[in-house]
Amino acid sequence: MQTKIKGLSLWCAALTGATGLTLAPLSQAVAAEDARINGFYENATYARDGVGLSKFRNTVQLEGEKRYGDVGIFSNVSVNATLRGTYDGVYDLNEDEYGSEAGGPIQLQDLAQGSVPHGGGLVVPGTELGFDITENPNDGMVVLGEHLHPQDNGVAFGVPVRPCDVDSRGCIDDYLDKDEDELRFQEFNDHLDFIRELYVDFDLNFDSGNVLSTRLGKQQVIWGRTDLFRVLDVINPVDYSRNNIYDELEDIRIPMWILKTDYRMGPTEVFEGFAFDDLNFQVVWNFDEFRPHDIGQCGQPNVILDAGCFFRGMNNLWENGGTVANFAGATPDGGLATDFGPGQIGIRRANLPSWKLSNTQLGLKLEGVYGDLGFSLNALTYRSQLPSLRGGIPAENAFTSETAVWPSLIAFDIHFPRVNLVGGSLDYYSQGIDTVFRFETAYTSGEEFANTLRERLYSESDVLRYVIGADKNIFIPFLNENQSFLFSGQIFGQHILDHEREQRTYGEAGIPDWEHNWIGTLLIQGFYMNNRLTPKLITAHDFRAQATTLAPSVDWIVTDNLKLTAGANIKVGDGARKFDDCRSCNPWDPFTQTPGVVNHQPGESAGLSGYEPLGRFQSGPIGMAQEEDEVQLTVRYSF
Repeated sequence: MQTKIKGLSLWCAALTGATGLTLAPLSQAVAAEDARINGFYENATYARDGVGLSKFRNTVQLEGEKRYGDVGIFSNVSVNATLRGTYDGVYDLNEDEYGSEAGGPIQLQDLAQGSVPHGGGLVVPGTELGFDITENPNDGMVVLGEHLHPQDNGVAFGVPVRPCDVDSRGCIDDYLDKDEDELRFQEFNDHLDFIRELYVDFDLNFDSGNVLSTRLGKQQVIWGRTDLFRVLDVINPVDYSRNNIYDELEDIRIPMWILKTDYRMGPTEVFEGFAFDDLNFQVVWNFDEFRPHDIGQCGQPNVILDAGCFFRGMNNLWENGGTVANFAGATPDGGLATDFGPGQIGIRRANLPSWKLSNTQLGLKLEGVYGDLGFSLNALTYRSQLPSLRGGIPAENAFTSETAVWPSLIAFDIHFPRVNLVGGSLDYYSQGIDTVFRFETAYTSGEEFANTLRERLYSESDVLRYVIGADKNIFIPFLNENQSFLFSGQIFGQHILDHEREQRTYGEAGIPDWEHNWIGTLLIQGFYMNNRLTPKLITAHDFRAQATTLAPSVDWIVTDNLKLTAGANIKVGDGARKFDDCRSCNPWDPFTQTPGVVNHQPGESAGLSGYEPLGRFQSGPIGMAQEEDEVQLTVRYSF
């Protein structure tokens, strides 16, 4: 594995010395009976095959609690805070890949000439095709998806990859527009994300013995009983730019300002002869300003589904124009690279919901225990934390200069639609086989999906998701005679209930996401040296994408304060896939009719396919990371 770690020994020496000086006084702090403070320093160093250093993240986290006891009519009053600051040195140590020197000039495929440089595409006399190369120069870019697949007669265009203060092209205001310091020091931003938690807890006791338990402040609210892929656990958005889907959710949920209150009824008789061992009713009001998932900005090491690169490249096309490979006269054998002007194709803007009462999010949960069975019933109204691309915006016709809404034109705004969710969960402990079974399901309405059969290139669908899991301890004597291994398996299912797809002249058109799909995960964890050495293997397999990730690791608790984790993340299986790319959608009829298609109607896709942009939804987050194999070393010192 090739590694490019510039000046690493100097950085390590400096950080080790500084950390020791900083944390030594804190480690001597003695908490009073009603207060505590602790924390850790962590260095995570990852090296990626063919790239070199992909993470050199240094984290300091402090956690504190102050208990006040009874205050007026309230009991169990406490204030809790968690502060986290990180510095990721990868943008300084490997700047050729991820920093101010990333990217360069690019070549784009062309049927007539083999390839042309960005800015060298077809410009038809008398049209509005073409752009100002000085505003969008051929530098600091990569070809969309170049690390995953060849251009292979499909759509391709340049994507700027340098931080937004170095190169502002394609940086979408208030959404994907991080400067270099915001990439290095991710928590120090306008949202004050260095405050991971800051909330007050208090109880109100009733004469009946019931308790109203409230938590108010910046926090994570965890629904559901599963990990890795979320079904009910959708209240907080997630930072996928940190380590794709592979970090613990506790570390990548984005805390929000929330009011959570539980009415705890304890053992409750519902009717004569039938009583719950415990019964609670919860109300969750997320009154914070809306935050979407952080999907990763192009130029960061982790960009889930490579979607942030697609968005940045498309916004650059809208703002500055650019060259698109294989576009004009496209057939399965390719097409001619074409220069588009500003305001003709691309992404115009992201419409982030402003703060107002109607944009806040409200959830209700009934949770109880009956014998060995635990359950919850959940309902939530919220904003989709994933972006939806909606076509149907006014754009300029490159052949007539007329500005209008054109059918199936690849010109979009980003939206975050309102979603309603109902669902529930069960967990059951079977004493006879010493196994815990988990089941979780959610039914949503209002989600939006790309759809090349529709003139606005998206449609809405109800979605059913569920997960079935089991946890069991199993003795494997030849590996460990004294302690069992933990086996934890899960199957996640997703079903798009209003799925649309049709066969057209050159391929399928419609919704690229699989109508039915399943992802299986398996955790195997062992315990040695009085639980100080814990090897484990995490696997995940996407059945329709035929893509698998393998994540072996070993945790070694060297002392009560020092923990080392060595591991890897390896992907196998299929990578990028092809789907209708809408080059054959004929928005500017008759100029954009596709050769070989009989009676090609305006806005009608002929199904011509390529890797970009929609194949990513068939590949999924595992398939789209096939070229991101890594070795990983994490050192944590707790105090």
